[in-house]
This record gives sequence, C-alpha cells and structure tokens, in this order.
Amino acid sequence: MNRPWRVVVAGTNFGRVHARGVRSAPAEFTLTGILSRGSDRSAGEAAALRVPHHTCADDVPDDVDAVCVAVGSAVSGGRGTELACALLERGIAVLAEHPMHPDELTRCLRTARRHRTGFRITTHYPHVRPVRAFLDAAARLRARQAPLFVDAATPVHVLHPFLDILGRALGGVRPWAFGDPAPQDPELTALTGRDAPLQTVAAVVAGVPVTLRVHNELHPGDRDNHALLWHRIAIGTEGGVLTLADTHGPVLWSPRFHSTRDADHRLVLDGPGLAHPSTSAAAPAGTLAEAVGTLWPDAVVHALRGLRAAVERGADPLRDGQRDLTVARMWTDLVTRLGPPRSIRPAPPEVLGASEVLGGPEVPDAPEAPDAAAVPGTSEPRSPSPAPATGGHGAYGATAEFYELAAAGSPEIAEALTGVDPHAGTVVEIGAGSGLVTAAIAAALPGARILAAEPSTVLRSVLTSRVVRDPDLRERVTVRPDTAQELALPDRISAAVLCGVAGHLDQAERADLWRRLTERMLPGAPLVVELMAVDRPVAVPRTRLAARRVGTQDYEWWFAARPGAAENDPLVLHSTWRVLGAAGSAVREETETHRWHAFGLERVAAETGWELRALRGGPGDNSAPLGVFTRAS
Repeated sequence: MNRPWRVVVAGTNFGRVHARGVRSAPAEFTLTGILSRGSDRSAGEAAALRVPHHTCADDVPDDVDAVCVAVGSAVSGGRGTELACALLERGIAVLAEHPMHPDELTRCLRTARRHRTGFRITTHYPHVRPVRAFLDAAARLRARQAPLFVDAATPVHVLHPFLDILGRALGGVRPWAFGDPAPQDPELTALTGRDAPLQTVAAVVAGVPVTLRVHNELHPGDRDNHALLWHRIAIGTEGGVLTLADTHGPVLWSPRFHSTRDADHRLVLDGPGLAHPSTSAAAPAGTLAEAVGTLWPDAVVHALRGLRAAVERGADPLRDGQRDLTVARMWTDLVTRLGPPRSIRPAPPEVLGASEVLGGPEVPDAPEAPDAAAVPGTSEPRSPSPAPATGGHGAYGATAEFYELAAAGSPEIAEALTGVDPHAGTVVEIGAGSGLVTAAIAAALPGARILAAEPSTVLRSVLTSRVVRDPDLRERVTVRPDTAQELALPDRISAAVLCGVAGHLDQAERADLWRRLTERMLPGAPLVVELMAVDRPVAVPRTRLAARRVGTQDYEWWFAARPGAAENDPLVLHSTWRVLGAAGSAVREETETHRWHAFGLERVAAETGWELRALRGGPGDNSAPLGVFTRAS
C-alpha cells in the first residue's frame, strides 16, 4: 500500500501522544478518529483534532487500518485487552500499550492470527530516539566485545519497558533468571528511619550477570508520577562501559583506564593509551518537555511503522510475538519477586534545574522541550507572550513571521477600556505588534482614534496590512514606527495600552514614559499594562509554549530565560521557533535573544503612583499579568 494508513487512537490520556505521533507523519498515517467511553473530555479532544469521536469498537469504520489502543490492559485494571480483541476480530490491526500479562498477550496474538491481521504490544521506550541510539551502540559494541556485566536501575512504573530495552541491548534475553530482592538490613533501616527506596536484585539476562535496582514505590492516587529515576543501564565490556544515562539521553561511552608500565614497573602516565576522552556523549538529553512533545510522539510513529511493515509482509503475529511473550513472562516473574509496590503519598517534589546543582546560569544553546499542555487537544499556556520590541532590544525580525501562531490577543481589553469616552482623545498603543490588540481596542471603542506604534518592520508590515484590509481600521488607526522612548504623544490621551512592552524598558525609561503619559492622559483615562509571567530574575528552563500545525508542517515555540550577570541586570530571554516537516524532521529554526526587566504589576503601581485593578495574573494564575491603572481621585 502506498497510501497513508488510516489510524484511530483509543484513549485520551497517553492517547494524546499517539494522536500527535500519527499526525506528525501525514505521508504514512492519517488520524481518522478518537475512540473512548464517551466522556466530555474525550469528545473535546476529538473536536480539537477535527476527527470523529467513537464510543465503542463497533463504531470504528471498516476502512480503518489500525487502532492504537492506549488503554490499560486487564493487568492494569483497564479494558485494553477486551477492546483490542474486539478490533482484531474485525480484522483491524492493533498497536497496544504495555504492560500486559502473558495470558492476555497470548490471547491477542492468537486472535490476530485467527483473523489474519496484525497485533503488536509496544513498550514505547525502546522506540524513543536516545534509546534507539543506545541500542545501536550496544549492537556495535557486542560485535567487538562480549558484555561482562550490566549495572542498571529502573522505577517499577516502567519496569516492563526496561526489560525490553535490556533484552534488545544484549541481543536477546535467554538464558534469563531473577533472584529474590536482597533483604533490607534492620540496622541500616534503623539509622535512616525508613526502608531504602531501591530494592536490589541479582539477575542473569542473555547469559550476562545483571545487578538491578528497582524503585518499587507508587503513589496510589498518582501512579504516573513520583519515580525517583528513569531507565539507567550500563553495559561493561573489556574495552569500557556503555551507559544509557536516562531514558531520554544522553548515551555515554567511558573507555577503560589501562596504562602500560615502564622498565621499573611504574605506570606510564602519557602515551596513546590515555589519548581517549574519559567519557564521550551522544544522543544529548533535551528537556522533559521535549520528551513529551517530540520524542514520545516520534516513538509512536516508529512503533506503528513496525506494525505496518509486519502486516504488509504477511507476518504471523503469534510467531513474531514470541519474544514479546518472553519479556512479558520476565516482567511477571520479577514483579512477583519484588512484591507489591510500597504505597507512598509524598508532596510534589522540588525539581531542581541544572544551574541550581552544577552552578552558573542555565543558558540554552538550542531549544529543547513539551510540556504536556502542548499536546494537541489540551490548553496551551499564553505566557510569557511574544512581546513587541522597543528600541535597543531587538526588532523581532527573525521570529516575527511566527508571531500570530502563538499570540492569543487580550480578550480582557474590552473590560480594561470600560467607561472610556472614544471621542475625548486618542487611544495610544505602544508596541502594537501585528495588530491583534489594535483590532480589539477598535472593537471595544467604536469611533475612537488610535495611534499604534510598532518599531519592528516585519510586525509593522502585518499591522499595516491588517489596518488597510479593514475599512473601519483604515479610517481610525494611525501606524507609527517609533519606540516607546521615541514616540511623540498626542496632547489628549483617552487611554494608553502597553502589552508586553514595559519590561523592555529600564527604570529610567519607564519613569520618563509614565511622566509623559501622565501629562497628557485625561482624568480617569486608564493605563493598561500587560507583563510577562516572570516577576523576578530567575532562570526559566527551556519550555515549549505553543505548537501549531499549518499545512503539512508543525511549528513549535520554545522559550527560556536566565538572569543577567549582575543583580539588577535584566533577564536574558531566548525565543526559538522550530519548523518540523514529515515525521518530525527539522525544516528550519529561528532564534532571537531579548532583555526583560522582571517585575510585577505592583511595581508599575508604585512607579506611577496610580491605583491598580488586576484583570489577570493573580495568585495561582500563570497567565501574563494584565492590570488597569488609573490616577487616584
């Protein structure tokens, strides 16, 4: 088949990752529906993705090629196995999520064979790009030297995938055996006041001795969180140690230290034997947001390709699934030996960034990652919003073309301008950007004259085009190329609006602007100010704030910040847009750096001496703060 496979995704928890993966490879796969029990949330996901919402297996159309069953199996307390079998009986191929009991897996494989279709269980993480790089390196290492030992750690949350990764890294799983976990030493437990969080198990996999530590604790109400670590695997050989430092990278190679001796039997401390780097890294780690938003969907595509290839070559699913059955049996044996995970109910952890541990500012050299909110069908954060430029702080030239992919406008503008007399004076908008807020001002104040200033040539081009296309705006809006410092203000100002601008000005520049506005603003005229959701100079790790699809390309906006060198220096902001093509391949990337003085609305109130009415950005609100300031009566 040369046409894309038609794919339905069952489940809208991890299923959101499957949906994003399917949509990232339009030449190979087409998302044609969401299958769920019928909740409003799932219906909303389907609506956001513009695909039909099915509520039972019988509703799935006959022309669907495959269903991603991202629903827990019976061993996890879910109905994934029943759903998979119902689809397989209709001749629809299924890619099912882990974990799965061997009996359930056997049932699915036999059903797929009987109905001449495809079935595969995916443990997901072996398909993640850094793990694939580790497996490729392990294959090259095994071709040169036999593994001598494995030292590994994993949380119980992803124990089934761990065994799959380990078996692939060692080139097989047989012979395999697990010992019972080492007992806790009562004297050591008494010293710490609690059992150790990791249980140690001695094992053999593919004939290689394995020392395994398992974090066997779960929060019963939050089973996806609170793992102390992810997959870590070190394979030792005569020549060195190959390490997967984390599921999401990096992959490390540490050659063995071995030096020759001279005639007096002293170590030779130079020479070619010591020329190798002590450790070399590949598959560098990104942020956890990148893992969720990019690496995980890409892994779904990789797994789907394997299922499709098996179906198209007419493979026997039961024969193909024997290795998966063995891994499932290993998993059930190991979890039986470990016993039920210890229940824990910890508070949310204090997650530390690299700068807080390694020292120095956390400066991103390249964008990295999802957060989960950027997965299609979920809400995306509005802030920090892309800020219009002012003099001396960059003109938003490189990234201006992407402005409207993330800018959400300001729906509170109408409320902020309530009571303004549209004919009493001019509304001044400083940093008008592409004109989204300009249009909102015009709609809120019919007949008002608007002075819209935007120094960025690219953004101003969009602003002018927006004004010219609308006969009403064309009559009322005057566009100027000036910065906040340069703009000549009209004598009578009925309102002033600064969205994402004030932090680009230092304290002296702001004081001058507030003075000039105060001299010209009419009694009761509001000053509307929007800031970024960063009110103090702290590091902001690389985070994906927005993702949009346009045509066949995906656009991702990444943001990071670090404090300046001195205490009162502005934040250094890094804004990067990535354009991705088929299967998540990078098409291009644009980055700009700006400066932003971090403060809150209360600082503006103190600097102006005006009364503040906050419309957005209060306690618990992560949106960009928006406030209305008026002179005290």
